[in-house]
Amino acid sequence: MPQSSAASRYATWPNLVSSSRFVLAAGFLLAEGLGPRLGLIGLASFTDFLDGWLARRQRITSRLGAILDPIADRVFVISVVVAFLASGDLAPWQAGLLLVRDVMTIIGWIVARSSPALRAIPFRARMSGKVLTVVQLGTFLTVLLWRPAVTPLVVLCALLGAWATVDYTLMLWRERAPSTPEAT
Repeated sequence: MPQSSAASRYATWPNLVSSSRFVLAAGFLLAEGLGPRLGLIGLASFTDFLDGWLARRQRITSRLGAILDPIADRVFVISVVVAFLASGDLAPWQAGLLLVRDVMTIIGWIVARSSPALRAIPFRARMSGKVLTVVQLGTFLTVLLWRPAVTPLVVLCALLGAWATVDYTLMLWRERAPSTPEAT
């Protein structure tokens, strides 16, 4: 009977596709010119869709995949924002607003992992996060293609980031482990 190695459990197609966004993030930091940057944003957007689709289609879900996908997303987004900031395509205030959700996600993850009542709650994608991801990626394309729409989209990303933060916080609050009553 063949045994499944740890590597084969982790090296699934969905996880490999998610991991590709780390390479795409590095590529974006090095890329110059409209074509390569458009291509990298398009490819990252496609892999963000593809990893979830593959996981559902192949019925392959894992704790690693649930953590890897959002980390790969955050790394790609932060890399794009840093590249745009460095090139002067975004003002510092715009970069800050684009990163509201990403910073809050990192803080939320640390808090959730530090609290026994929240530690066991699995992180799942929620509609608020998906909507924000689409608008963020659209904003990145807009930075490259139609500068007049950048500021309104950056503000929309900040508002959606606040919505996603509240949505995930409420989800954690509802699903938290009940506290144990103190002995009297």
